[in-house]
Order: sequence, then structure tokens, then C-alpha cells
Amino acid sequence: MYMILIGGGNVGLYLAKRLLSGGHEVLLLERDPRHAQRLASIIGSENVMVGDGCEMLTQKDAGFGRADVVVAVTGEDEDNLVVCQMAKVVWHCDRVLARVNDPSHETVFEQIGIDDTVSATGIIHALLEQQIRPDVMLPVGALAKGNLEVVEVVLGPRSPVLHKRVRDLVLPPHTNIVYILRGEQGLLVHGDTELEIDDMLVALVSRDHALELRALLEP
Repeated sequence: MYMILIGGGNVGLYLAKRLLSGGHEVLLLERDPRHAQRLASIIGSENVMVGDGCEMLTQKDAGFGRADVVVAVTGEDEDNLVVCQMAKVVWHCDRVLARVNDPSHETVFEQIGIDDTVSATGIIHALLEQQIRPDVMLPVGALAKGNLEVVEVVLGPRSPVLHKRVRDLVLPPHTNIVYILRGEQGLLVHGDTELEIDDMLVALVSRDHALELRALLEP
């Protein structure tokens, strides 16, 4: 199966590594040449291409026309929307997936026929709805007013927290790891949850301690 990933951040990189380990043909598109060179040193130059995934010529050179799956995982919803819409309308890709950073944009993605979306903020919102009394709603918009930030981190092979239990982590103040995406399985977090390589952690953290949390989880 041929899969094209757009966006060479942590999500794109570790998704590419997992797909390659599963025997898939993968191409990771990254617009920054220097960052693309670093990615190539990790997953192989044959699996990385420099270019803007929103541009039709780049899409043609990347082989959108024969791709089984196109996944847009950049940090910009607008870019992800353009990539997915072109993959559907211009290249008639069989399956198109997108990362959505602002949950309010999910409806737009659905309207243009995107097969599936993933939103870390949306995941936390669902968890909050489950844990708050039925007559009390806490919108995600309130998180910013409360000086809280939604952070997602993919654990790399050099992460210092690998194989540790959540209860044994010394987290920054006002920090909660609330969800783990492990492969295609979502896990609610408890004290005995042991962290594994390629886990995507979703956490609520005080904005003042967000960088401290990333430093703890990333090498």
C-alpha cells in the first residue's frame, strides 16, 4: 500500500516510521529542505521528499495519482484542508485522512468528504464530558482562559520516560496525561499505564509549564 504523509513534524515522522515497519511504501513530504534532510537521515532519503504538499506540481511528483492513502498532519488546519481537498477532487485518492488542530474545523473537513480526522483537543473534550456532572459543561474554549494548554507528544526511541509507569513520572505542576494513542488504539490513562515507544500522549498542562513537560517527554 502506498501512503503519502504531508508534514514532517513529530506526528508525521513517527507515523512514517510505524508504517514503514509494517511494510508499507511511504513518502513523507516536508517543505523545509534542512528539516527534510534530517528526516531522510532517520527514515531514508527514498522515503522523504522536499516540497509544499499544497502545490499541484509537488503532488504530481509525489505520486498522488497512485496513492492508496493521503494523510495531512501539518500543524496548520488550512494546509491540511487544501491537501485533502485536492487529494479527493483532483487525484481521486481512495482514502484521505487529516489531523485537525481546531475541533471547530472538523465540520468543514467532513463537508468536503474527508474520510476521517484526528483532533487531540476533541479527544480531551470528550473525556471532560464523560467525567463532569451531566448538568455541567466545560467547553474546551475555557481551557485557554484557565491558562491551560493541550499538548500532544509522540515518544521517540530516546525518550527518558519509556517503559515507566505514569505514577512514577515527576510531572510539572498542574499537569495531567489524559489519553494515549497507541497504534490505532486509544487508551485512557491510569497510574499503572506503562509508556511505550511511538505512544502519542495527550496532556493538559499549565501554559507556564508546557515546555517543561515537553523536555520531560522528549530527548
